[in-house]
Amino acid sequence: QVQPVESGGGSVQAGGSLRVSCAASGRTFSNYAMAWFRQRPGKEREFVAGIVGSGLTTRYRDSVKGRFTISRDNAKNTMYLQMNSLKPEDTAVYYCAAGRLVGSSWPRTETYEYDYWGQGTQVTVSS
Repeated sequence: QVQPVESGGGSVQAGGSLRVSCAASGRTFSNYAMAWFRQRPGKEREFVAGIVGSGLTTRYRDSVKGRFTISRDNAKNTMYLQMNSLKPEDTAVYYCAAGRLVGSSWPRTETYEYDYWGQGTQVTVSS
């Protein structure tokens, strides 16, 4: 199993950039698809971006395409989300999640597909 821990959140003005990281314990990191979800105030948790174990396939929600980039370094058991051109509507708690690579169609976009979750990191974008 893996235990994700997020870091790197903070506050930034609109148009700025932030990078959040997710470090995961465990010796089988590459066996897991990893994803970022976020929960905006008063909203349900939503998929932001995901990446398969090899790093070769990624998926993004439409509203962040072209602005956010997900990546992973399996040697460091770490995943990243580079967020550029941030908007106030990106303000949320960002969660890191790990899902065992069983079956096809990864990275998947539903919260129930992921087995392990971090505690979240706050990202605030001011206008």
